[in-house]
Parts: sequence; structure tokens; C-alpha cells
Amino acid sequence: MPETRQRPATTGRRPIESGGGIEPHWHDRNQIVYAGRGVLSVTTDAGTWVAPATRAIWIPAATLHQHRAYGETTLHTVGLTENPLALTTPSALVVSPLLRELILTYTAAEEEAGGSGHGSEGLEAGERGRLRRVLLDQLRRSAQRPTYLPAPRDARLVAVCEVLRAEPADGRTLTQLGREVGASERTLSRLCRAELGMSFPQWRTQLRLHEALVLLADGESVTRVAHATGWASTSAFIDTFKSAFGHTPGSRRA
Repeated sequence: MPETRQRPATTGRRPIESGGGIEPHWHDRNQIVYAGRGVLSVTTDAGTWVAPATRAIWIPAATLHQHRAYGETTLHTVGLTENPLALTTPSALVVSPLLRELILTYTAAEEEAGGSGHGSEGLEAGERGRLRRVLLDQLRRSAQRPTYLPAPRDARLVAVCEVLRAEPADGRTLTQLGREVGASERTLSRLCRAELGMSFPQWRTQLRLHEALVLLADGESVTRVAHATGWASTSAFIDTFKSAFGHTPGSRRA
């Protein structure tokens, strides 16, 4: 990912059309990014995080990253000097209904305050300050969830991962894929643990979940998405999706 310029870690909201994004950049402060609607991905040199409406992404200061939107997306950002979770690497955080409303209200109020001196909800500076403190308290309570798809470095593992990115429903075993790239199952398994921090089946499941979110944001049916991303049945896909994101893929589309 080519390095570009620094951007201020602002607080506010902006629409991003489906397929659009923000070029690689970094901030001098920490930042929370959240898709109030649509699906947002955040990519660094280490991999990609994906954020449906039940997740926000924590981006530490000085982390080079870029955004991409799937479906019509509203991006909400909160710039922070604080580090309420003491995290030094990007992470996906669970967004409770309360935290969602806090992010939406706070970003709207700060955006309007920057232009007119008062928030869109009639919030004065003191009220916004109290709202911010509650938001930080809720962030401290947020659990982390793995919506992260790490990027490999070894050329053989890169080749395997690219095959599956091109066709997430490819059901071949690691042994079969290894024959295509000239590496043994044992070597590739070792590389998965060393470079991806997870097993090959775990990485493939994460890839399929990422692709499922993209297809759902584009309006595909749950059955179509289950088939296109390689699940044996629609019910198996629904169970895995709900376990990962806390809601069914049908409710995600809604």
C-alpha cells in the first residue's frame, strides 16, 4: 500500500458511494471509524478489517490505512487523544445499541459545532463534553471481535490466498492447493500459523465472511451469498455469520 500524506483525525461524518473509498493516509491521533450504514473495510500493510453496523474499527495514531465502502455507506469518525482500550494495533470493536447511538449523536454534534458553534441536536460545549465522556466509557467496555483478515508475506502462501480471494467458494484442501503453488500441506500450515496467526480453515472462514458482507451490502440474497461463498448450506452460513457478527445475515441486509 503506497504511503501518502497525513490527514487530521477529525470527528464527523461523510457519505461514501458504493465502491468508493479514501486513499492511504495516517493520523497523528487515534481514531474510531464506524459505518452508520453500509459496510466499511480498513486496510493496512498487515491486512484488512471489515466493519458492518455491529463493529467499529480502532485505528491507532500513525497507522497507515485506507478505506473502502460496500453499499451506500455513511462513515462516522471520532478523533481521540485518549486510548481507552490501551490498543497499539488496529482492532474491531463490538458496537452495542447504546454505543451506536453515542457515535451517531456525537459525530453529528461535533460536525455541526465545527461549522456553527453549536451541535445539530442543540448541544452546547458542556453537553458535548459529557457525551464524549460517556462514549469513552462505553468504548472501554467494548469487546474485541476477530473481523480481521491478515495478509501473508511468503510467495507460496500469497499465491494460495489469491486463489481463494478470486473464488471464495473453492473447496479444495490445503494439500490440493499446495500442489498448485508447489508447497506441501505441512509447509503451508506452518506459514499460516507464523504469518497469519491462525489456521488455514480459520483464515478461509474469515475470507468468506468478508466476501459475504460485501455481497450482502450489494443486495444479494442470503441463499445466493451462502452459495457464492462456499458454505454447504444456507443454514450453516447463517449460523456462522450470526456467531461472528451477533445477528443474522438477513437482518444485516435490512
